[in-house]
Amino acid sequence: MPIYEYECKACGHRLEKLQKISADPLKDCPACQSEGLERLVSAAGFRLAGGGWYETDFKTGSKKNLVADGKTASADTAKSSDSSATPKSVTPSDKGAAA
Repeated sequence: MPIYEYECKACGHRLEKLQKISADPLKDCPACQSEGLERLVSAAGFRLAGGGWYETDFKTGSKKNLVADGKTASADTAKSSDSSATPKSVTPSDKGAAA
């Protein structure tokens, strides 16, 4: 079932309502009780992700698989942060020179 957005033309109150596609649109505003409620047109929020989609679907530029690129970037970032987090080993000759 889709979520519909409504706005009251009388008071400007906005709300969302989970309704069947076949259901009649709401007319009465819950805030001011006028019959000025109107259904708004809004974009659906979903993303087709995973390995079950064709490589040519929804690509941008030269990128072929946006999900795989995101995972690779995360793994590269984790590797570089691990290497920078490890302290450098200090040799005995360095200790003597510093003291």
